[in-house]
Amino acid sequence: MGVGQTAERVSQRDASDNYVFQRSLLAYLYAAGRVSGHVLEIGTGSGYGVEVIAPAADRFITVDKHIPSKELIDNRLNVEFRQMTVPPLSGVADESVDWVICFQVIEHIRKDKEFVREVHRVLKKGGGFIVSTPNGPMSLTRNPWHVREYSADEFAELLGECFAEVEQMGVEGNAKVWEYYEKNRQGVERIARFDLLDLQHRLPRWMLQIPYDLLNRLNRRKLLRENTALTEGITTDDYSVVAVHPECFDLLFVAHK
Repeated sequence: MGVGQTAERVSQRDASDNYVFQRSLLAYLYAAGRVSGHVLEIGTGSGYGVEVIAPAADRFITVDKHIPSKELIDNRLNVEFRQMTVPPLSGVADESVDWVICFQVIEHIRKDKEFVREVHRVLKKGGGFIVSTPNGPMSLTRNPWHVREYSADEFAELLGECFAEVEQMGVEGNAKVWEYYEKNRQGVERIARFDLLDLQHRLPRWMLQIPYDLLNRLNRRKLLRENTALTEGITTDDYSVVAVHPECFDLLFVAHK
């Protein structure tokens, strides 16, 4: 779990990440309106979700293979960070948490079925799992950091193996978001035309990760330079959580135990 400081880990401090950051932040804001009690987050990332979720929880445990900035956790009496690689959820007791949240992580986990079983194990009866992941059909190119990407049907099937009820929602964008998406698509296509041998689909993931990361970052920063107002102007208000449909950028499902 986790990918270190690559373009996969978006930051509120890098304006070129804003398009993705605001979309990711929306998932936390949505979760903050639903969670309560003892909350477990899988995938702390750069930690920007801590200040959103902590006020909604009696106790908030957030886990990641990488240690976040110390100031994100310090001085928050109800927040605990644990360093671990999942699955399993080591040290988390059966039926001990009310909610599990996990945003933009499951696509990195090879043993996704075991991961979902572990989430189900630690949830109390009646507990909920809020999870987001990219909507695979909307991806512009192969992402070698991802073990897999899911369609809505595939994701529902995965969660449905353990959970009796699954709310299927997604994150859609307005015209401003689509304008950025289109410019991003054009940039990706300009880069991809040099891949005459379709190496992105032929080479193993580990060989593509660093080139992908460099090109992804260069493309984002080029978009920022050429479209500063558009890139910096996107906010969470430009995204919405809706019933899932094919043109959602992310899948945002809520599974109930």
